[in-house]
Amino acid sequence: MKVNNLLVDSSSSLLLSLLLAQLPLFTSAVPAPYRRPNVLHELDRLANQTKNLRQITADLLKEHAFETDPEQHRFKSLPLMNNRASDINSLEMRPTLSQLHADLKSFEHHFAWLSRASRKHHHPALPKLGQMMSLIKSLTSMLEHQMMRVDAQRLSPPSPSMPPPPPSQFDVLQSSQELLLQFRLFCDWAQRVFSVLSTKSKMSAVQ
Repeated sequence: MKVNNLLVDSSSSLLLSLLLAQLPLFTSAVPAPYRRPNVLHELDRLANQTKNLRQITADLLKEHAFETDPEQHRFKSLPLMNNRASDINSLEMRPTLSQLHADLKSFEHHFAWLSRASRKHHHPALPKLGQMMSLIKSLTSMLEHQMMRVDAQRLSPPSPSMPPPPPSQFDVLQSSQELLLQFRLFCDWAQRVFSVLSTKSKMSAVQ
């Protein structure tokens, strides 16, 4: 009887040892829990990137090359910057991100036109303009990732209509200043919007 009990105890101990040895394999086979992307952090990053773009735009406007009075309304398809500060707290996340993305893509097309015109006429601000366009593409990509995370719809506005190629460097300067002034207004608005959306999301997360 004692021999039988000893055999049972030995078998049980051996089985337990085998199970314990296999435990790390079972643990590693379990998939890691899904972690929701940090939406709040991304909104803050969007606000900071927009702030950087606004600063570059302001720097370009201060340069001597842009000290001419622009002839307005060369660009018929620029986004209308007629937003009111009183409306900002009532904005909803998804439609607001969708509209900002559509406006940003429109500016991207306009700056691509300006870049081509600047190369043709050897514009002195071309290097900084290229830096700004790279930041615009980066901001667009960040915004598209954020839209995917919150299921925001991507709008499909018609392609913007561009003016004819500027015939001289003076015309390039005029077009540049009008475009930069409008884009600075957009950056002002977008930076505030991203900051407000981030604050509202943080408050919702606490409740």
